[in-house]
Amino acid sequence: MKPIYFLISLLLFIPALSFSQVQNGSIPKDAQVDVTVTDFKNNALPHEIMVFRSKNYNKEYQGLTDDNGKFSIRLPHGDKYDIFILGFKDSTSYDVLDIPAPADKNAYYKKPFTLSFQFMPSKNWELEGCNFETGKATLQPESYAVLDDLVSYMQRKEDDKIEVGGHTDNVGKPAANMVLSQDRANAVRDYLISKGIDASRITAKGYGMTVPVADNKTEAGRAQNRRTEVTILN
Repeated sequence: MKPIYFLISLLLFIPALSFSQVQNGSIPKDAQVDVTVTDFKNNALPHEIMVFRSKNYNKEYQGLTDDNGKFSIRLPHGDKYDIFILGFKDSTSYDVLDIPAPADKNAYYKKPFTLSFQFMPSKNWELEGCNFETGKATLQPESYAVLDDLVSYMQRKEDDKIEVGGHTDNVGKPAANMVLSQDRANAVRDYLISKGIDASRITAKGYGMTVPVADNKTEAGRAQNRRTEVTILN
């Protein structure tokens, strides 16, 4: 289960070229891009990472929105850029920004390009790769990578509070599975706290086998039901 982002609108203002003679060969070879990111209700979305990927050179440029949901970046002209907003361990592509090269070598972009995005970040996702020893609440070492990604995410989204939800398949007794799922959720919470995330930002809850996402009659289905989910609470 990966985060899903719903794009509402993208507004782009493309400035006209301004011509000027610049001394000593200091003509700008790039253009300023001013970006605003909000939700459906025009509330600013702070600490969102936006990536501009060059189509010509596959080079990436990143910007991070401030508390007002804004940032400015300079991008080389004569290129097109795929635009992405990063989520947790994924990204969603929205549009392409074209910054043509001036036909006149003495021309440059005096005014900025202006981009306005409205979107809704995902509020729930599965921690894929977060695994435990069979029948226990002991994290397997390979789980640390995805948990460290979650730590980084929470450090960036410092106002977010989350619930860590533990889920099991239907093998075993319901009461035992409820306890196991709670212990596993607690183990993830404890790991995040050990990495410096404030305990008040993390709730742990075990759901046992009460919220399956697949058929427990098959091994593949049971594997999907054994999972740890993150839900944004605010």
